[in-house]
Amino acid sequence: MKTMGMQSENEINKKKGSLSRAIRNLFLVIILIVAVSFCVSVYFITENEKRNYAIQNAYKALMTLSNTITSKLSNYSEISRLIMTDERVMTFLRADTENVDNGIINDARYGIMEILNVKQGVDCVMIIREDMIIAATEPITYEYDTVYMESDEWREDIYNAKGRAVITLNSSGIAQKKDGSKVVTIGRAIYDMYTQKRTGILLMNISMDVFEADLRQLNLNNICIVGDDGQYLAGNKEFFEYYDTDYNSENIIYRNTGKYLISGLKISNVPIILLQASTYGNEAVPYAIIYVMIILLMIFMLETLYVRAFITRNITNPVRQLSASMERNKKQGELKRLEDEMPYSELDMLKNDYNNMIDHVNELIDTLVEKEKTLRKAELRVLQEQIKPHFLYNSLETIGFFALEAGADKVYDSLETLGSFYRNFLSKGDRVITVRREVQIVKDYLALQKLRYGDILEDIYDISEDTMDFPVPKLILQPLVENSIYHGIRLKGEKGTIKISSHLENTGVIRLSVRDTGIGMSREQISRVINLSQKDIGENGESSFGLWGTIERVRIYCGDNNVVNIDSNQGEYTEIIFFIKDMRNEITTEG
Repeated sequence: MKTMGMQSENEINKKKGSLSRAIRNLFLVIILIVAVSFCVSVYFITENEKRNYAIQNAYKALMTLSNTITSKLSNYSEISRLIMTDERVMTFLRADTENVDNGIINDARYGIMEILNVKQGVDCVMIIREDMIIAATEPITYEYDTVYMESDEWREDIYNAKGRAVITLNSSGIAQKKDGSKVVTIGRAIYDMYTQKRTGILLMNISMDVFEADLRQLNLNNICIVGDDGQYLAGNKEFFEYYDTDYNSENIIYRNTGKYLISGLKISNVPIILLQASTYGNEAVPYAIIYVMIILLMIFMLETLYVRAFITRNITNPVRQLSASMERNKKQGELKRLEDEMPYSELDMLKNDYNNMIDHVNELIDTLVEKEKTLRKAELRVLQEQIKPHFLYNSLETIGFFALEAGADKVYDSLETLGSFYRNFLSKGDRVITVRREVQIVKDYLALQKLRYGDILEDIYDISEDTMDFPVPKLILQPLVENSIYHGIRLKGEKGTIKISSHLENTGVIRLSVRDTGIGMSREQISRVINLSQKDIGENGESSFGLWGTIERVRIYCGDNNVVNIDSNQGEYTEIIFFIKDMRNEITTEG
């Protein structure tokens, strides 16, 4: 016995420990989730700050270089304007074709070079007359595409600009540097200042050394300068591989390649794209914020551990105490109230709820015992009203034989009906029968009553086929029919009708009713019948037993008091309706 008690105690301890383990695991999960969330948050905050820092630096660098290049190209454009107004250049442009010789061309070249002495970075200046005669400062360093020069395609944009500067690449395509280096070209249509007649085109090529110098001066070694045609121009060629046509936009485009943040900007009105590659350094990491977050995380974890200890001490341990007391009640086989003292009102509330449940269970047990006693008494009363079956059957057969010998056929038929009635009535002692057999009992009973009362009775049956095999308590319709005859139709003193109905509701409940056209019942009578008790029956004698006993047996059978409804109008009708649940899953029905 001691060993069994120790085993039970161990089982109790295991049950007690489950809540503590669950709470411990819960807090571990919470701490883990918070720690992971913290790390993820720090990572994303750090990466976001790095990216924002890189974007800001890229924006400053690109805008600074863009403004520098735009400003320089504007200065070179002003120099190109001075060149167009030089007297020797104008003489070259105004001369007739047959009068243009090397002297005029060289004079124009010298005039250009004198102006360029004040400005570094110009690789070459070309003055192209309308008849395609060229005066260039560095003619031998270029290869000319004479076929393309004859077309209008390369000069169309320059002509449309009406003398304004047009910036292109590589001499607008009519000439290439022999060493393969690239240039930025400022092109202008030249008009005679007196006649306003177009006399030629000026192309000023700016060397990439100018942009390389700007990059060095601004310390921008992570920028690559690319032409909008995809050609490398200047800067860090390592980043040229990141060029994409998507960067041909006057808005800065940012793209993360994993290793670098590539920022691209096309300079407004210039066929040049600036690509800047930024690495994600630690300069922008908000260490102060991260330190604060770490401190808050440590405080949270300490608070979490404290809350866990508090819950264990003040909740789970008292719950274990309650569980142990309940287990002792279980082992003792008694439903007793708990008397343990609880430290908090909520736990005391739990103990009181358990005690209230125990009190309610005990009340239910007492009620069930009382109902079982009532059912047994009702069955005993029914049995007391019955006759011993073998003696009754033998007697009816003997009387029927004598009736046949005497030629009394009606007497024989009456005895046969009475025998059928009692066979179904007794039902071999069954407590539950089908609606089919219950209705047959009523038919036999009314057939016997008609022998006595004649045409005063008419019976109507409205029985749905799907209810024929529905199980119901035995002998619930016959007492109602008997009550209709003796307390309804007979007292009215005229022909009456009894209607038996059976229908299946959508809820699976059968609606079984007996309706008569008797004298009816008052509201007080209906209320009294429905609310009668066993004590009232004892005081009022047997007259009230039939109807009350039937209602009570159906209530006990269904386990519900709300199974009957009585509808009546005095002087016109009375209808008693039963609502019976399908109990086939709980009982075995004999069909």
